[in-house]
Amino acid sequence: IGNRLFFLQVKNGDYWQAIAKGQQLSLKESVGERGKIFLEDGKKILAQNIKRNIIYVFPEKIENKEKTAEILGEIFNQPKKEILAELEKKQIFKKEISDEQFQEIKKQNIKGISGNEIQKRFYPQNSLAASLIGFVNEEGNGQYGIEGYFDEILKGKKGFQEEKRAPLGYLTLFSENEFKPPQQGSDLVLTLDYNIQFFSEKILKQAKEKWDIDSGEVIVMEPATGKIISLATFPSFNPNQYQEETNLEVFRNGAVQELFEPGSVFKPITVAAALEENLITPETTYEDKGYVNVGGPSIYNYKKRVWGEQTMTNVLEKSINTGAIFVEQKLGERLFLEYLKRFGFFEKTEIDLQGEEFSSNETLKNGYPRDFAVASFGQGVEITPIQLVRAFGAIANGGKLMRPYVVEKIIKNNGEEIVIQPEVQREVISETTAAKLNSMLVSVVQNGYGKKAGIDGYFIAGKTGTAQIPSKEGGYLEEETIQSFLGYFPVTEPKVLIFIKLNNPKGVKSASESAAPLFRELAKYIIDFWEIPPSYE
Repeated sequence: IGNRLFFLQVKNGDYWQAIAKGQQLSLKESVGERGKIFLEDGKKILAQNIKRNIIYVFPEKIENKEKTAEILGEIFNQPKKEILAELEKKQIFKKEISDEQFQEIKKQNIKGISGNEIQKRFYPQNSLAASLIGFVNEEGNGQYGIEGYFDEILKGKKGFQEEKRAPLGYLTLFSENEFKPPQQGSDLVLTLDYNIQFFSEKILKQAKEKWDIDSGEVIVMEPATGKIISLATFPSFNPNQYQEETNLEVFRNGAVQELFEPGSVFKPITVAAALEENLITPETTYEDKGYVNVGGPSIYNYKKRVWGEQTMTNVLEKSINTGAIFVEQKLGERLFLEYLKRFGFFEKTEIDLQGEEFSSNETLKNGYPRDFAVASFGQGVEITPIQLVRAFGAIANGGKLMRPYVVEKIIKNNGEEIVIQPEVQREVISETTAAKLNSMLVSVVQNGYGKKAGIDGYFIAGKTGTAQIPSKEGGYLEEETIQSFLGYFPVTEPKVLIFIKLNNPKGVKSASESAAPLFRELAKYIIDFWEIPPSYE
């Protein structure tokens, strides 16, 4: 006996102690609540958690399916035969039920049915800003947008409690010494303005009704900081019902995840580079013949117009393709590419949203003279809307390229607040160059194709863009276009930058007739809402 006790207690004591502890103790795990997401006022909630009751039904364990179907039918106010049909399939299924139904099922204590109370993500504003927020999947992981990008910050931390079982296993006690409480995730306060976001989504729906657009985006940014005031996309979805979507493309945020060729809205970037290098002035003239030959097919102006002698300001006002080529040839390929790099078109903007896309535009970098010529007016160069907004923000902001961002504040579970500060990524042009280009873009709105974006009393800088859409077979589609307008105001101290992008509008030929009027509508709303004083009487 002594030898045996020595063998059990001393030589193999640690082993048997571990076995015993495993039988007597277990850890019950719990997860802290996921953080909330607020709009910029810190009051309106975009994402929160609510309690939900889930039952799991195991048909093979149910002893009396007829009786069970009758009981469940009464509780759910559902025909008995429908429930019986589900039970006969012998496949495990789950169902979300009300508190009253949950309590009633617990009373019945039906073998083969178990229940659980869970925390479920809920979006009180439904589809508002859905592509920006994303959603939380069944496993509790954030997907897309803010939910995906800030998943680890929003997630609650796991906690545990040690359970002690009595010898027969029928009693569970909790150890006070072994307790680690779960921690709630951090809350986020966004830069988004509820009213401007709502209005931005409204005008995209108008564009669908009026021109049957395939899709579209509206971005509103504060140029001096990079704060995103509104980011709207169409079509949208309801994150409360994301499982019902059959087209997964609806979850992609076109503003940050879809590349496009911008067309003429890109021309100010080319002009900015030449102004900065002192190769042109706003008054520099050239002779437009209506076309340019740089190898391959001739490149023409829109509708093959011939303008004759024109200034660089005229080139932007009338959106003359050959004028942009004239400027690009002044720059040369090396400088042209250098400024595209400075303006950030070969890199991510680093916006705080999941899945941002970008193109390094290797085809253009290794292209022929004709490739650089058409790139001068936004053809053959791939960018995202947020890249274009950031670049124009630099022009509006005296040459400083700002990182766009949508989260203004992180509030930790201990109450500590982390306020996100504006970030200057680099200076791309001088204040002098930015001022010259501002005046030229104001002239586009006052005297050029951007007239329908103008508002009496305000100096608005802007540019239209009507871009062809590349065909999968090569070349460009004949009838389909992307129509856009990008503008900012008041020019002397820009408070707002707005980008309107309409993908394949029908029955309208150019952005001056579609995107520009929508810009005016949104700009007028913001002016009235923010009470922005006029520039002149």
